Amino acid sequence: MALLNMLLGPVLDKALDFIPNPSEKQRRKLDMERDLLKAISSANIAQIKVNEAEAVHKSLFVAGWRPFIGWTCGAGIAWNFIAQPLLGWFIIIWYPDIEFPVLDTGPLFGLVTAMLGLGGLRTFEKFKGVQREK
Repeated sequence: MALLNMLLGPVLDKALDFIPNPSEKQRRKLDMERDLLKAISSANIAQIKVNEAEAVHKSLFVAGWRPFIGWTCGAGIAWNFIAQPLLGWFIIIWYPDIEFPVLDTGPLFGLVTAMLGLGGLRTFEKFKGVQREK
């Protein structure tokens, strides 16, 4: 709710400035916030249904895209911070002209952070006891 107020608060306040009655203004503001939360909740529910359908699908191309992204990110990080420096250190002794590719980790870390952040939000919900079971 705080995020909604931060993002939409100024817009709602400008629109509600046209209502002169303070109690009516407050009621309309609460109505608009409630309607917005319902719209966001329905979008989240629709996405959850899509996620459930993908997760139970037998095809690896449907159910396996999230694990594939996770393993790809993990492999990229492992290469960039473990394998490439160690191999480079050993190989430079015998073949000093070989250079290993260095990955651009900016997009990789953006993706990993997004994936882990979403999981972290779920953990935070469970920690606070506000998760929904169904």
